[in-house]
Amino acid sequence: MGKVKITETILRDAHQSQIATRMTTDDILPIVEKLDKIGYHSLECWGGATFDSCLRFLNEDPWERLRKIKAKAPNTKLQMLFRGQNVLGYRHYADDVVEYFVQKSIANGIDILRIFDALNDVRNLQTAIKAAQKENGHVQATVCYTISPVHNVESFVKMGKDLENMGANSICIKDMAGLLTPYAAYDLVKAMKEEVKIPLQLHTHYTSGVASMTYLKAIEAGIDVIDTAMSPFALGTSQPATEPMVATLQGTEYDTGIDLDKLSEITDYFSVLREKALASGLLDPKVLKVDINTLKYQVPGGMLSNLVSQLKQAGKEDKFDEVLKEVPRVREELGFPPLVTPTSQIVGTQAVLNVISGERYKMISNETKGLVKGEYGKTPVEIKPEIIEKIIGNEERITCRPADKIAPELDRLKGEIKEYMEQDEDVLSYALFDKVAIKFFEHRKAEKYKMDVAHMDSENKIHTV
Repeated sequence: MGKVKITETILRDAHQSQIATRMTTDDILPIVEKLDKIGYHSLECWGGATFDSCLRFLNEDPWERLRKIKAKAPNTKLQMLFRGQNVLGYRHYADDVVEYFVQKSIANGIDILRIFDALNDVRNLQTAIKAAQKENGHVQATVCYTISPVHNVESFVKMGKDLENMGANSICIKDMAGLLTPYAAYDLVKAMKEEVKIPLQLHTHYTSGVASMTYLKAIEAGIDVIDTAMSPFALGTSQPATEPMVATLQGTEYDTGIDLDKLSEITDYFSVLREKALASGLLDPKVLKVDINTLKYQVPGGMLSNLVSQLKQAGKEDKFDEVLKEVPRVREELGFPPLVTPTSQIVGTQAVLNVISGERYKMISNETKGLVKGEYGKTPVEIKPEIIEKIIGNEERITCRPADKIAPELDRLKGEIKEYMEQDEDVLSYALFDKVAIKFFEHRKAEKYKMDVAHMDSENKIHTV
């Protein structure tokens, strides 16, 4: 037992979960020095959807953001979320892209990479883990928590042990849907701590309303680190709040050693951003309510809102309950994948198609076909032959690690964006989000041109005076 450490998620998951990852670098930088002095285990500030959001919505260079945060946080480890062979995109990339991305992430300031795979297929973590080890990064390998007839304490402990044997420096139990209840957490953490010798961290979301209690039971079972968010962007679809967790553990054997007075200055700072987000409509109060249906249907909060919008578009909102009942059926037929990006979208969309077309698997999405073909890796349970036939007929399936079938991509990509390259990292932005990245590069070029013109004007004025 002993001191519990805290990873602060305010700079990544908290705003990803509540305001669609719209916090800008200008919003973040003024508070980083204060965050750096708190004594956190780490600051989660990059990866996940931040990369996409910077390029697509904020006209920002994600690499530049990382370097600026690093410059202001010399004392605290910076952490990112990394989707294994998917990197930060939505498909599997060639090994050379994964390796180069890991190398550049660490070179630009990342200390800890939390690496996960949506199917818990450890083969999809191999390349990223080896690349991070080569660069002396801290590998936090991830067990995605989910509930199904085939997922149990034994299966999660076995995966934790496998990841430790692959050379992980720590293990994260990632409960992306807020499904882990307090006593289940106690049993899982206790069992994992008995078998796995490296540090254990727990990540959850407050969606179902039980997360703070879950942390407390996990702490009693010996968890080393927990993920929390500063209160202005905590709770709801985000993480439990940092300040109450610190206060709860104060004066106990688990005391975090964090000073609540120092935290309150940070709370004040983010409270102002929260008010702005509420006023602009960016923060929808809906994401703040407890939704116990999460436990009933095992559907993450973000996935629920996706289902609603898909049904709205089809003018079939009255079918919502039917779709919720269809989700577990589709999930079972597709081999019980954990519901996390991208599998949550695949299962949800297929459930919607099954309900609105009036006949199951009459319409099949390309992603569902890809999952059944094995493009994403191995599902936790083998898919039944009749389902395979219904979805992909007698097409050949991939049984090896999917990336073994992807030829190296880096040299070709570098050639394609020669004219836009201003830094080595640009090829990686392009590899993940081609059209979005090009649009950003063009914007960057235009901004630079404007600044050059303004600079020349001011020079000329000085000369003519």
